[in-house]
Amino acid sequence: MEILHPMLAMMALSATMILVLLSSRLPAIIKNFPNLQGAKHSDELRAHYANTNFRYITDNYNHIFEQPTLFYAICLYIYIAESADDLHIQLAWGYVLLRLVHSIIHISVNNVAARASSFILSSVCLIGLVGREAISLLFSI
Repeated sequence: MEILHPMLAMMALSATMILVLLSSRLPAIIKNFPNLQGAKHSDELRAHYANTNFRYITDNYNHIFEQPTLFYAICLYIYIAESADDLHIQLAWGYVLLRLVHSIIHISVNNVAARASSFILSSVCLIGLVGREAISLLFSI
């Protein structure tokens, strides 16, 4: 059951990023409402942003819905297989916390070295979760 807690925390981070994205876009959308058809793609809205850093928010929003899909899948698999142990829980929380750090860096200072470091470390946590389950499955056959 504890493996679901980091998964819920990751969902909360995703929901938070949706709110951040909406709050950054709504002023431009409201301001240009009669002409929204001209912004068929999010790139076209960027010209109307007062702050050019809003692109970081959009990019982070996209990131938060890419790799974490594997995180959700492996957490559900671990839960259904009832194979969660302390290391699974630590890796899952490590993944969530590192993705939180990645998001904070990405939407604020966007220091690529720091952002890449948190991304790589979170990826190692995710690979650890998947790898442990794959090894367990291979050796239980």
